[in-house]
Amino acid sequence: MSLAPPSAPPRRSPGRPREFDADAALNAALLVFRQRGFHATSVADLSTAMALTPGSIYKAFTDKRTLFALAFQRYLHLRYAGLQERLAEETTGRGKLQAMLEHYAEVAHGLEGRRGCLVVGSASQMATFDADLADMVATALRRVDAKLLELVRLGQADGSVSLAVDPAALAQTLLCVVQGLRVVGKVGMKREDVMAVVRQAVRLLD
Repeated sequence: MSLAPPSAPPRRSPGRPREFDADAALNAALLVFRQRGFHATSVADLSTAMALTPGSIYKAFTDKRTLFALAFQRYLHLRYAGLQERLAEETTGRGKLQAMLEHYAEVAHGLEGRRGCLVVGSASQMATFDADLADMVATALRRVDAKLLELVRLGQADGSVSLAVDPAALAQTLLCVVQGLRVVGKVGMKREDVMAVVRQAVRLLD
């Protein structure tokens, strides 16, 4: 099963203001949502980060919930593009799995790690708050799981991953590893520690 690319955020309708860059505005918004979470982010926070008045935000994006959904989709779109570039450099299933783990590890330390992952950070917040947004988050996690499973099976087919491992269980284990890295990255995990986790996880492929 292939990991379908997340949809790019829809284009602004003709009635929306055109005096600002929508992608840049969404980039600024998603950074605030990553750092503070949906509930703790106020329209004032977004206004400051996006360099837009609250009125302009409401006119362009309707409300905070809609803005979050659009920022979330942009976050997935950007992350997917970066991951695909990394995977294209490898030829074996094992190589692609290691590249995927390293891709997540590189954003799980330092400033980027402390900013957090919008998917992980939203998973618990949305579970009891908004069914549609919760499903959007769950779908994002299922895509990662599906990609990991695809690569495990590819590795077993090309001989780079042991046939003794259960593909689905291994994929889910690696999902827990990469998402767990994003959680601990919020508290300032060092790069050498993150990469040590990746090396240990790769041993699960043997």
